[in-house]
Amino acid sequence: MPKHSIHAVAAAAALACLAALGPTPGSAPSAAARGAGPSPAAPRFVPGACPKPPEPIEALSKARCGVLEVPENRSRPGSRTIKLAVARIPAAADKPAAEPVVFMAGGPGADTFDDIPFLIDSGLNKDRELIVMAQRGNLYDRPNLACPEVDRFNAQAVGLGYDSQQAEDIMLKAVKDCRARLTADGVDLSAYNTTENAADFADLRKALDIPRWNVYGYSYGTNLALTYLRLHPEGIRSVAIDSIAPSQFVTLPWTWGSTAEGIHNIFQACAAQPACKDRYPDLPGLLTEQVRKLEANPLTLNVTPQGGGKPVKTVLDGGALLNLIVAFTPRPKDIPAALDELSRGNPERFAQARAAGSVQKTGEFAHGLTNSIACSEWAPGYSEADVLKAGQKAYPEWPDTVLAQAPQLPFQYPVCGVWNVPDRAKIQRVPTFSAVPALVVSGTFDVKTGASWAKGVADNLSNSTSVLVPGIGHWVVPQSPCAQRVLASFFARPTAPDTSCVDGLEPAPFTIIPK
Repeated sequence: MPKHSIHAVAAAAALACLAALGPTPGSAPSAAARGAGPSPAAPRFVPGACPKPPEPIEALSKARCGVLEVPENRSRPGSRTIKLAVARIPAAADKPAAEPVVFMAGGPGADTFDDIPFLIDSGLNKDRELIVMAQRGNLYDRPNLACPEVDRFNAQAVGLGYDSQQAEDIMLKAVKDCRARLTADGVDLSAYNTTENAADFADLRKALDIPRWNVYGYSYGTNLALTYLRLHPEGIRSVAIDSIAPSQFVTLPWTWGSTAEGIHNIFQACAAQPACKDRYPDLPGLLTEQVRKLEANPLTLNVTPQGGGKPVKTVLDGGALLNLIVAFTPRPKDIPAALDELSRGNPERFAQARAAGSVQKTGEFAHGLTNSIACSEWAPGYSEADVLKAGQKAYPEWPDTVLAQAPQLPFQYPVCGVWNVPDRAKIQRVPTFSAVPALVVSGTFDVKTGASWAKGVADNLSNSTSVLVPGIGHWVVPQSPCAQRVLASFFARPTAPDTSCVDGLEPAPFTIIPK
């Protein structure tokens, strides 16, 4: 469920879409212990007004809000204090359960508060308090690592070749300008990482004086939840992770395997439905044909975005086509029909989805957090050549120009050259072993965090229950009433959740367009 254009410098939200081995920024000895000057101020929660999003969120009208004040960089004496926005949303039940649920959003960089309606509709606060905190650098935090420069590029990018040199040049200038502005404001970009994120949530629990709570995260939030469980297990009653981005595996080349798995599962599901198989007999071949054709001869169209407005110049090439599919625009059930229409000279579905990127909410997505995490944790140890090799393994008949870009993260290695943050791969690419009850939820149609990667995570969580929901894509719970029931059952009985509703589930019928 991405909330940004397909060119956004974000872990396809995404990656969507990620016991320390020695000292880390989240576990460093205190400054006083090192004799290196004063320790950072102790974290504290300061009550205050709730954020006021442009589109009001009803749940915030009943919430108790404030900010968590924490050091920006716990490993640096005298580090300045940053403020993270927090909302405590009461349970709907008159007699709620004792232990609340704390939410860890995807991205990294997406507006966490924008997820609240999905969480409420999914029943996360049905009988427990729901706690939402914007990860450091997000909207409503201080500082906010938004990059309006990148948002403006994303709006312009719909009229450029997805993987063109012109797009790369404009994007890199936008990233350079954003970095210069943030660092001039005193932002320590190296401090915006998953270890510090996890320590923020550990400090939040203590600052709110909550003895135990439950954790729910999706996409990058699963990476964060696993890191949190590994480094700060105290006070965690249970952990539910949805659309898994395993800490030990997430790299830029990894994105190609996840994307190929999700697309394969969508096409296989079509082949298992007689009407879909009869109407669209060779979807893998059709996709390859269209990617090759559009990359060789991109379409340039004037397109009215969905929702209206002035027509905008829109370029549809092979890279754009692939990344629209990864972004779930069109929806999976419409992809066979959209590809068939495209092959018959009607690119409207894909072109309108591409044109939608021209309408950007400037300043809401924290691209700075995305880049600090992607460049310190996902990029190191591999190269552009490794991304290309992974793409060629997934789609050997596709053009190298498409395969050279990690899905949803175009030009990420040049971007990281500009962003220039320390390598944290050895610190972060560590598996989590735990006996804390865990629920591991995946969707077969997930093209951002492939469902098969959940198994390695679940194997290391000795009290885990794994659920695979057919026909659902990235961020399963809001899309699946069954998954919502499983999650509620898990929080009620973490060691014995009721997963029976998954039995017999099948993907919904695909859209069939008559010939």
